[in-house]
Amino acid sequence: MCLICGEDNHAGLHGQFLETEEGDLIGIFTATDEHQSYPERAHGGISSAILDELIGRAIWMLDDTIWGVTIDLTLKYRQPVPVDCKVYGRARITENRSRLFAGTGEILLSDGTVAVEATGRYLKLAPDAITPDLHAADIMCADPRPWPETIKFGEDR
Repeated sequence: MCLICGEDNHAGLHGQFLETEEGDLIGIFTATDEHQSYPERAHGGISSAILDELIGRAIWMLDDTIWGVTIDLTLKYRQPVPVDCKVYGRARITENRSRLFAGTGEILLSDGTVAVEATGRYLKLAPDAITPDLHAADIMCADPRPWPETIKFGEDR
């Protein structure tokens, strides 16, 4: 039921994720009218949620047994994020300590323009420390949807 990645959340963004060889986590998202603030623009909180998910999820590329719990997240909004149009997210881990990690991320419009940038710090916790009886294997599931062979900015409307 996750707002960002949950397949069963009818109001969710149904994000799709891919790990790159360069150590970035890429995501594809499409905000709908349910996610807008001003007409045809995604609410800033949706952009924040996307980047929080991307940076927090990026730690799984280094250790898939932990979750990142947000300590702080700072955003810079540069361009509106449209609804009913694919946008891309990209995140990477910039610091990895025993109990904390930090990362950066951005939302890219279909033409490659950076719309929103973020930096964040996260506490590392096991899933069952957050929600009793939940384990990493319960949330780590393969996405059955095919990933686009290439991402071509400007061709995704």
